[in-house]
Parts: sequence; C-alpha cells; structure tokens
Amino acid sequence: MFELDSRLAGDTLPVGRFDLSLLLLHRDANYPWFILVPERPGITEIYQLAEEEQMQLTRESSLLARTLVRVFAADKINIAALGNVVPQLHIHHIVRYRNDPSWPGPVWGAAAATAYHDNELEHRAKQLADALGALAFRTAG
Repeated sequence: MFELDSRLAGDTLPVGRFDLSLLLLHRDANYPWFILVPERPGITEIYQLAEEEQMQLTRESSLLARTLVRVFAADKINIAALGNVVPQLHIHHIVRYRNDPSWPGPVWGAAAATAYHDNELEHRAKQLADALGALAFRTAG
C-alpha cells in the first residue's frame, strides 16, 4: 500500500492527483515549487515503474511543467528526481526566475526556506489546481 514519506508530508501541502501521481506544493515560498510522487509503494527510481507508468509520469511531468510556465510566467523550470535524503520516488518541479534568491544555481542550500504568509500557501495550491482542473487532474480533499 502506498504511503507518502513523512518528510514529504511535513514539507508540503497536497494539491491533488493525476492518474499516477500525487501533486504536492512545497512550503518554501521562495519559489513556486511542486512535487510529483507516483503513488506506488516501494519505488525509489523511475526505471522501477512499469513501462506504461514511466510514460504516464513523463506525461504528468510535462503537463505540470507547461502549466507552471503559463501560470507563474517562469523563466525556467527545474525538474529533478534526487532522492538522496528522501528515497521515495518524487520529482521536483521548481519555477525559476532570473531574480530569485538562488539564480542561476540550484535551490538546495542556496537560500533559507521562507514560510508562506497567511493564506498564500492555499492560494498558490488553488491557483495551480484551477489551471489543471480540466486536465485529468483531481483536487485534494
């Protein structure tokens, strides 16, 4: 049975689900930062998914990236599956701007995480969920 890693659960807010993956919003307000987690137990690497699931993950990632560029007017989207700290397969999708606190380097360790104010976290999640609403996406809740 699939269970979200406790570190991912603590660092994120659920936004919704695609056919394969759970979509999460990272709580660091420095960047619009979303994470896809394929809802398959015991998977740590993309190659461990069945071939059709690998293709589905690519479709979901591409759809998410296109939507992030449109909704947040990104200069660049960083997409990464590291898993050195959290082994559960998860794919980061980070909106980058030429004036963000880490540009042009990676976001990890570059700037202290900043918390969202008041309802900004929920607003950002809803903003993306609304944009994905008609695209094989189900909102959290």
